[in-house]
Amino acid sequence: MKKPYTICHMMMSVDGRIDCGMTVKIAGSNEYYEALSALDVPTNLSGRVTAQLELAEPGVFIAKNPTESVGKEGFSKKRSANGYQVVVDTKGTLLWHDDSNGDSPLIVIMSTEVTKEYLAYLDSLHISWIVCGETHIDLHKAVEILYTEFGVERMAVVGGGTINAAFLNAGLLDEVSILLGPGIDGRKGMTATFDGLPLDTDPVNLKLLSVQPYDNGAVWLRYALH
Repeated sequence: MKKPYTICHMMMSVDGRIDCGMTVKIAGSNEYYEALSALDVPTNLSGRVTAQLELAEPGVFIAKNPTESVGKEGFSKKRSANGYQVVVDTKGTLLWHDDSNGDSPLIVIMSTEVTKEYLAYLDSLHISWIVCGETHIDLHKAVEILYTEFGVERMAVVGGGTINAAFLNAGLLDEVSILLGPGIDGRKGMTATFDGLPLDTDPVNLKLLSVQPYDNGAVWLRYALH
């Protein structure tokens, strides 16, 4: 299939946790962004939870007719750009500001359960969107549309654990890039870099590509999946 070269790039503690409130308290935060820049990935993709914390406006979209879903697949491209900010928001809940300008236009990916009202809301804010998959987003089709219709050739999946695991499970990752911070979280129940797959899932073997240590104790690890 046609798809972007896709790298999952994350910062985590030594015990594999990725809570942003924790990672900013250990060494490696600056190196994480330096490494992301070095990966040459103009397009970044986030899950709903991460986007709600870091990108979206406060609040939740509430449709007047929540049962009136769009019911069909499609996409709407508002602008062309060298890179995009892509957000996976299955049912269409996040609030946004107008996206008429900016260097990295927003693309929201949803399932066909999204309401017609939410798509109209995105249209009113000049936000591009992709709808594919019924109860769950069809990630294979979504990345193919990103490649063929939006020209996305290289992309970083930047969290959180659920969307990272979904891309891993779908076989859509080409590389895993980890900025390992010299700290331990240890709190029970905190999200891991890849999280939420069934207990009977086999481990995924990786091929080490490079190791870059930093003077502050952080380490940048790169692995290939294929």
